[in-house]
Amino acid sequence: MSNKWIGALSLLLCGQLMASELVIESWRIDDKALWEQKIIPAFEASHPGIQVKFNGVQNVDYMPTLWASLKEGKAGDLITCRPFDDSLALFKAGHLAELTEMSGMENFPSFAQSPWQTDSGAQTFCVPMASVIHGFFYNKKIFSELGLSVPQTRDAFFAALDKVKADGRYVPLAMSGSESWVSSELGFQNIGPNYWKGEDGRLALIGGQERFDYPPYVKVFEELARWRPYLGEGGESRDYAATNELFTSGKAAFYVAGSWEIAPFTGKVDFGVMRPPVAKQGDGCFFTDHTDIGMGMNPASKNKEAAMAFLQWLTTPQFAELYTNSLPGFFSLSNHFFEVTNPAAKEMMEWRDQCDSTIRVATQILSRGTPKLGDELAEVSQAVLLGKMEPKAAADRLEQGLKGWYPPHQGNKVKGANCQCDAPAAAPAVSAAAATTEPPGAASTATPAVTETPATPAPSATPAAAASAAAAPLPAPSAEVEQALSNELETPQQ
Repeated sequence: MSNKWIGALSLLLCGQLMASELVIESWRIDDKALWEQKIIPAFEASHPGIQVKFNGVQNVDYMPTLWASLKEGKAGDLITCRPFDDSLALFKAGHLAELTEMSGMENFPSFAQSPWQTDSGAQTFCVPMASVIHGFFYNKKIFSELGLSVPQTRDAFFAALDKVKADGRYVPLAMSGSESWVSSELGFQNIGPNYWKGEDGRLALIGGQERFDYPPYVKVFEELARWRPYLGEGGESRDYAATNELFTSGKAAFYVAGSWEIAPFTGKVDFGVMRPPVAKQGDGCFFTDHTDIGMGMNPASKNKEAAMAFLQWLTTPQFAELYTNSLPGFFSLSNHFFEVTNPAAKEMMEWRDQCDSTIRVATQILSRGTPKLGDELAEVSQAVLLGKMEPKAAADRLEQGLKGWYPPHQGNKVKGANCQCDAPAAAPAVSAAAATTEPPGAASTATPAVTETPATPAPSATPAAAASAAAAPLPAPSAEVEQALSNELETPQQ
């Protein structure tokens, strides 16, 4: 499909569209009611003649199910896009249309577009929709009973955990020990950015200047290992659903959190949000603000004009505000300004003004080979949390896995044991490549300061992170990389 044709479609007026029915493919089954009761009706009200249906598939089965449907010609018109390799694989296989010149893409900063672009950044294939933020929730009632204040440093965090444990009435830290993704995403990749300095460390791992067996990454595992005594009875076998129930029933003081739980928890428990603690008061802070969800068009759709109208609507202020406030904890990636109404979501979004953000360290490029870093990180993080693997052994295993297939980590490199894990953070350096895509400190400077009556921007405030793939040093394409991308389509998600 030519960019010229896409551009022409972008100019079509919705009133000129023939009656059409669109089907959205998505893994967000939990959001089905939201889409059917709020989002789709809002679109249909302004686009008469277009009807939209939401087809949800279980998260773990989404990519294999979608891939099978696409090959059989049965997939819907609109494809909900995971970030980076899952969607890149679909694009390379010809199952996502190019949207580079689509009107409305100018409403998204480069970091927001990068998870749905080719490695060079030359082609875009999904409209960015939302990010999710990692951190902690805390029970306000328990904090009041025990005289606790929200900890800012690691020492204060562990002192609070000790006080809850000594009291004996509550579980100090609600966390699933039985589901490995929790140990990785809400454990290692939650607290880790404060150790490896966010994007500086993540991009250095991609470029080979940093290694997983260097001190900052080992020390993340050391902190994760310290959490085990605070998980409470049965913590090792507790699943994610039971963990959520433990916290929402008021039986736990802290909860390792993804912002996607803000909406389900609101009204069930009086909770606040807490950033990952830093080493010392006054240190620079970093957190994970992960570009999570986008949407693209199936090139085989028989309703391309209607599908394009829907994708363009996703770029509007109406959708940005509706989505963010209807689904608190999912934060629009557009540059539009609007009020965030949920207090917890509003506070988490304001972290973008206070700290530098990054994305999950295993997501971009580093999981393309065998062993896949994302899978390895989940396995060793869980093992460290449960006391089945030493922190240094976990870090060594990750590095050895990368050395087995990833050229930037092959060969001998020597790095001093200098780790700013316990000292105030120096101002992070910004590589020349990164500086060409986002200004230094984009996570904190791109968003206007909060005023007394702030209109919250959807992310000029987000992931300084997401330094575009083009900003990171990339390995040369190879048959192995292409095969790894292809394998993404048939592999169930953890």
